[in-house]
Amino acid sequence: MTTSPTTPVVDAPDTDQHHHEMPTSGGALNRVALSATLHCLTGCAIGEVLGMVIGTALGFSDLGTIALAVALAFLFGYALTSLPLLRAGFALGAVIPIALAADTLSIAVMEIVDNAIMLLVPGAMDAGVGSLLFWGALSFALVIAGAVALPVNRWLIVRGKGHAVVHATGVHGGVSPRVVGIVAAVAFVFGTSVLAAEIFDTDEPAHDDGHGAVVAPPAEVGVAQRAGVA
Repeated sequence: MTTSPTTPVVDAPDTDQHHHEMPTSGGALNRVALSATLHCLTGCAIGEVLGMVIGTALGFSDLGTIALAVALAFLFGYALTSLPLLRAGFALGAVIPIALAADTLSIAVMEIVDNAIMLLVPGAMDAGVGSLLFWGALSFALVIAGAVALPVNRWLIVRGKGHAVVHATGVHGGVSPRVVGIVAAVAFVFGTSVLAAEIFDTDEPAHDDGHGAVVAPPAEVGVAQRAGVA
């Protein structure tokens, strides 16, 4: 195996099968960008979910929870890119710059979008890990973050950066993009359904008026009045 300061090369019998030109336009480029985004989303989602769960369960502040989630997202994102390269025989010193070049901007975009959505959804950060709102908001936020990062990854690939740096090594690995895509689709439907239910659920529960009497919400009072008139 020989390496250069910028792009490591692996001596392998099937090198010609791995080293083909990276597409720069059309559907082929879109597919490569989508695959790169789903790969990045995998590590980002693992770290984000763990960070949110740990921070929420331990009662961290919103800022503390987000900081932990972001740190873990970068950690797992870099790890998923680095492990196949390390298994292929690359030195750690060669792997680190490749992982940084491939994932940093993509993960940063995902984390900004994901955490912004979590902060904007009322009650999501305080809902707790046992709440549908927490998981629905997080699922929705991660998928939207991936969608925003897709054109960023496409832009990087066209310029020979981002995933193109990993592609140049001929080493590929990680979870199947098809599997990640299916999970993301399910997560989007789930998250959208939960948030839609929160938005359209305007029912107010009955409450005590302070004198032992239960007061019905306005809608129910109207129904009762109409029934009495009838």
